[in-house]
Amino acid sequence: MTTTATITKQFMTSEQLLEHWQGHRNLTRRVIEAFPEKELFEFSVGGMRPFAKLAVELISIGGPALKGIIEKNMEAYNEEGFNPKTKEEILKKWDEETEVINHYFSQITEERFQETFNLFGQYEFPVYQNILYFVDNEIHHRGQGYVYLRALGIEPPFFWERF
Repeated sequence: MTTTATITKQFMTSEQLLEHWQGHRNLTRRVIEAFPEKELFEFSVGGMRPFAKLAVELISIGGPALKGIIEKNMEAYNEEGFNPKTKEEILKKWDEETEVINHYFSQITEERFQETFNLFGQYEFPVYQNILYFVDNEIHHRGQGYVYLRALGIEPPFFWERF
């Protein structure tokens, strides 16, 4: 009996996934920068949260969630610990969390991406799906920021310029 081995090519490496996510984070950072200080914290459309609150949500998810995945800690999601008063504080924390994401992401083995993890004790999906959720959630909120900027008469950054 003859056995034939099939070689499959990987669609994306973990490094490429991180690069993709960080590209989105770079763009979202530029959206934060585009807001005037007052409007970042106060302006909203249709009852949605101001963009500062959306940015705090994103800051409160990525790094803490990856840390939880690495440490196998299903602690509940919490964005109450960071209450910025200035755009500078948000950008500083954004940059700090980028380093946290890089640190913990690099510790996820290829096998772990396929493991189911109960993120924040709420969402039980494979690790890779949790990470895709972080990216999707960021794109969703960044879209809200684009609407706000346009409503303020400010041209947002081009969505394809992620680096």
